[in-house]
Amino acid sequence: MTVTTRPPTGSAPGPTPSRPSLADRLGARLSALPTVAALLIFVGMIIYGEAAYGRIVQFNTLSNLLVNNSHLIILAVGLTFVILTGGIDLSVGAVIAFSSVAGVMLSNAGWHPMAAVLVMVLIGSVLGLISGVLIQYFGVQPFIATLATMFLARGLASMLSTVPERLADDSAIRDLATQLKIIDGEKVNDLVITPGVVAAIVIVVLGFLVLHRTRFGRTVYAIGGSEQSATLMGLPVPATKLGIYVISGTLAGIAAVVYTSRLGSAQNITGIGWELDAIAAVVIGGTLLTGGTGFVLGSVVGALVLGLMNVLITRDGGIRPEMTTIITGGILLVFVILQRVLARRRSETG
Repeated sequence: MTVTTRPPTGSAPGPTPSRPSLADRLGARLSALPTVAALLIFVGMIIYGEAAYGRIVQFNTLSNLLVNNSHLIILAVGLTFVILTGGIDLSVGAVIAFSSVAGVMLSNAGWHPMAAVLVMVLIGSVLGLISGVLIQYFGVQPFIATLATMFLARGLASMLSTVPERLADDSAIRDLATQLKIIDGEKVNDLVITPGVVAAIVIVVLGFLVLHRTRFGRTVYAIGGSEQSATLMGLPVPATKLGIYVISGTLAGIAAVVYTSRLGSAQNITGIGWELDAIAAVVIGGTLLTGGTGFVLGSVVGALVLGLMNVLITRDGGIRPEMTTIITGGILLVFVILQRVLARRRSETG
């Protein structure tokens, strides 16, 4: 009699985890290429600036770069969330204007500084919520919805005041721009930071963790890849799309606090064009405008590239400030073309 033996239940080896395919690995490398390119441009600008003008590779330059661009870094983090889903937010510059004017006026009216700061942040959150509701529940295109919010915020800022509003010299809000010496260098070559820079660094870290370590972040990437597929997978698409615009508006409110504390004043024309600078930083940092691919750290590099470009133009003295816009447009065009080429390569390998 033949006895048929069977392996004990549960002893059969399970399926071995599949290794990433060559196409997946190639796609991952291609998606990171624009960020690497931005980093190489940043390093190249440092080398060129040091060779041409000197005193670029020093603590003082790094400190000024971080302090002067902390608000742009914060905006870029918020725009990264939005653009990763294939959306856009044109309202952040106007949100800064409205938030800053309101905050300064409330502070000068005798409000507690923390209450004024909280109102500034909440203004950004509410305006972001308005954009999100228009987009998700009324089917308005992100470009139109955030454009409408931009006009709303700019109009409200102009209704509050059309002249510069200055913070009182003893206002505690100014303390957010207090320079804290980290390294005491020779002469004025000190490494300093401000609470605003610390806030920007914390926001970058939190943005990175949210996008790469949470379900919310995975849903953001999924929506950018295919919103329809994300919906069929049962992901919380409506709540996530609403959330990213609230995040963008909230970070615009925080950027208003950081910028106002450093400048010491606010005006209804503050922030004109800043939304384009933030979008440029995000795109230069490697985030696809069509969504689905991008990194928070890449957006930070993009913001630093724009900031360092301003430093080099200022150091040169022979280049007109208007050239900043032209150069930014040229760099942005190069990265958009690079993105299109990489997207085509990924579709071919896929």
